[in-house]
Amino acid sequence: MKFRSDPSTIRGSIAPVVTPFTAEGAVDHDSLAGLIRFQLENGTHGISLGGSTGEPSAQSVAERIAGMRTAVEVIGDRVPFMPGTGSHKLDETLEMTAAAQDLGADAALVITPYYARPTQEALYEWYARVAREFPDMPIVAYNVPSRTAVDIAPETVRRLFTDFDNFVGVKETTKDFEHFSRVLHLCGRSLLVWSGIELLCLPLMALGGAGFVSAVANLAPNAVARMYELWEAGEFDAARDLHYRLHPLVDLLFVETNPAPAKWVLAQQGRISSAHVRPPLTSPTEAGLTKIRALLAEGGDLTAPIGA
Repeated sequence: MKFRSDPSTIRGSIAPVVTPFTAEGAVDHDSLAGLIRFQLENGTHGISLGGSTGEPSAQSVAERIAGMRTAVEVIGDRVPFMPGTGSHKLDETLEMTAAAQDLGADAALVITPYYARPTQEALYEWYARVAREFPDMPIVAYNVPSRTAVDIAPETVRRLFTDFDNFVGVKETTKDFEHFSRVLHLCGRSLLVWSGIELLCLPLMALGGAGFVSAVANLAPNAVARMYELWEAGEFDAARDLHYRLHPLVDLLFVETNPAPAKWVLAQQGRISSAHVRPPLTSPTEAGLTKIRALLAEGGDLTAPIGA
């Protein structure tokens, strides 16, 4: 909670940790705690739960809140905690955001409401309601149109950023790189913008981004964190080298629907007890596993700490 008073400190590689399940399908809190410790030991700059990589739509509100509680206990204010608290239902979004605030999270990552395809005015009203309800909680919009079928426009982000002191940023998970630039142009670089698209993480830094919320940090936390640190230190060639070296692991994540490939790798490494994903997702097919193994062989050196 110590970062909540100054959300500008929530920067760098914010790892969107997977939600481990047992082979029977229950949330595995022991494995979740282990994954968060793994992230902290490898230099990750912040933790997020409940984004797309965490299978939030396959969990109950109570399960998501219990996951936040486990995360808070392990993190202990060492790095910022920015859990996903959004849903397609407003009452659930408010309930989970309240829980995040009470548990001591540093910001709430609120996804655009999916399936309904609200207008820009409706999106403004949605986020305005959350911001008004929790004036002391930094609110971050999560824009991921490939999953929600709605894109929060740069102009809407500007309205929210202008009207609410606690609307502090946006996680942009769109491959339209012009969108990143237009958001920052309209709002200025005091708006915190993170990339959720792996291969746009480093390019965003050139525009003034705050960092990234990249699923590949589940497999290579040290490399992703180091890429940010190298850029910030002005070691641009070294940062670019890591960007390109991470390509095989990025491709691995999306051989089949994320997070199934990442969970398979983490289970093989013994970091989680099971590779189980909840329906409607399924574990990787044999054809998928062939590709995953090949990509892991190509980029797997980055799953260990740099220089180890």
